[in-house]
Amino acid sequence: MSATAPCAGPSPIRRPLAAAALLATLACLVFGLLLAGAGPASAHAALTGSDPADGAVVDTAPQQVTLSFSEAIAVGDDSIRVLDPSGKRADTEAGPEELSEGSTVRYGVSLHSGLPDGTYTVAWQAISADSHPISGAFTFSIGAPSETTVALPSERAGGGPVGFLYDIARYTAYGGFAVLVGGSAFVLVCWRDGAASLPMQRLVVRGWLALTGATLVMLLLRYPYTGSGKFADAFDLAGLQSVLDTKPGAALVSRLLLLGAAALFTAVLFGTYARREDERERKDLAFGLAVGGGVVATGIAATWSMSEHASTGIQTNIAMPVDILHLLAVAAWLGGLASLLVALYRTPDIGSAAVRRFSAVAFGSVAVLAATGVYQSWRQVGSWTALTGTRYGQLLILKVALIALLLGVAWFSRRWTGRLTDPAAAEEARGDAAGEEAEEADDVPDDVAPERAAQLARQRAALTATKKKRIRDADPERSGLRRSVLAEAAVAVVLLVVTTMLTSTEPGRTQEEAAGSSAASAPAAGGPVNLSMPFDTGGRNGKGTVRIGIEPGRTGSNDLHVWIDGSDGEPMDVPELKLALTLESKDIGPLPVVPDRLAEGHWSASGVQIPMAGDWTIDVTVRTSDIDQVTIDKNAKIG
Repeated sequence: MSATAPCAGPSPIRRPLAAAALLATLACLVFGLLLAGAGPASAHAALTGSDPADGAVVDTAPQQVTLSFSEAIAVGDDSIRVLDPSGKRADTEAGPEELSEGSTVRYGVSLHSGLPDGTYTVAWQAISADSHPISGAFTFSIGAPSETTVALPSERAGGGPVGFLYDIARYTAYGGFAVLVGGSAFVLVCWRDGAASLPMQRLVVRGWLALTGATLVMLLLRYPYTGSGKFADAFDLAGLQSVLDTKPGAALVSRLLLLGAAALFTAVLFGTYARREDERERKDLAFGLAVGGGVVATGIAATWSMSEHASTGIQTNIAMPVDILHLLAVAAWLGGLASLLVALYRTPDIGSAAVRRFSAVAFGSVAVLAATGVYQSWRQVGSWTALTGTRYGQLLILKVALIALLLGVAWFSRRWTGRLTDPAAAEEARGDAAGEEAEEADDVPDDVAPERAAQLARQRAALTATKKKRIRDADPERSGLRRSVLAEAAVAVVLLVVTTMLTSTEPGRTQEEAAGSSAASAPAAGGPVNLSMPFDTGGRNGKGTVRIGIEPGRTGSNDLHVWIDGSDGEPMDVPELKLALTLESKDIGPLPVVPDRLAEGHWSASGVQIPMAGDWTIDVTVRTSDIDQVTIDKNAKIG
């Protein structure tokens, strides 16, 4: 709902607007100053170097291969594998050895002696300190490059069907948390009579069920998500035990325990509290529920902060409390908005006082979001180039734009709130309806059969529900408010999705650090690759042009962008877009690439691994309808 506090006087709209505008201006100013003076940091581990370097050719076989990372990682026995040209293990399989010194995180594996000349592939997979699985591969050669039969991994760590289901659970968990916490806060702070409302009870309970179910799924899938990627391993007891020994596993178990306390909270809120009639007793119980619920909500929010981005990098002692406040503010705003939407559509009882109280809560939530969001942006992005040139930064810009749009829609909601009348007339109408029902009940003879009496009772209940709906829909101001709040909720759902995507995206700081380290160790040859390929799927609106950009266009990690223009030169969306890279001279590939859609006609994929330099064939599959698709290809010199 509106992020503006209720105000009195002749201009009930201008003051909140001025406050919101001032808040946004200050946020932008502080955000700019922080980015301008940002220093180095890290979060979401990235490979920053290796020995031998990616693509290097060494004269003699090294005794070990070492990998350096931007932050601490968790590794297993097979986290680093070295494969010879035939695909056999060239390392001793003794597992990685930690070689860290000071702030440098380094791991190494020993190699067999007497390795023959040829191209060797190093494949690695680990778990970042912020709980996300990371992986990659690169090659080096002994003596001279050679052909290799090694097929690099076709998907990133945490991908595949297991990763897809795990991501769905993550989105569901955030949504359930917002509904559970925001809905409960809406009842306690804004509309206490809502505790007796069945639609409100259902909303909050469904939020609890969604969060609990998603947490259980994440706990079971955590081992295959960070390891094999096989659903069967979800029931591996040894794997589950290993998950429980990790920080993310402990966080998920803690969340389940706290959800048990949350179940007790909701039972008291919608049971004992809803039935209390004595105002003093009800006030005392509301205070106890607010304190207890606040502690439980803070604890649940902390289960994210203690295991994701806030728990690693710089200033973790500040970042974790700030992240908790940010999550609670999001829940209070978006969860409260969902509650208001349900109240407006499902019950005629909510009045202008409750709506105005939520307006004040929303304004406070936006203020907290602005302050905590500025700090988080500085910590995770750090520079203007990372803001505009990384996927994390682009998602952050999209999030800010959605918040601005949400505030704009909320302004219209605030206008309807200012004209909203209390449901006194509705109460009177309901009283009349009740009188009519009583008269109808008196007309029923005492000797009516029980079956007939039950049928009449159902008819009266349906009639009462129809009358209530008619009363609820009769107020034009309430109808206008419902429409504007529905628009807010639609934007809020997209905002929550983008926010969840940010939690699983490598922060801009780390992307720039990794890119800088790769550029420092990469050979000077190579450069950005730009391709243009016309296509025609043969169907309606099936003609267009695919433009591809690969940066930095060298061996190692690259960013890939794809733009599709229609025959009219305008951006064109398609239902499916796939790419594959093949180096036929070395029998490498095809290496699949599935880019993410950023905007209309624009897709992007970060961290695309090019294992060695050469004349690569880039295949692009474009589907423009259920049956019309075409695959085109073009060669490009990379590295």
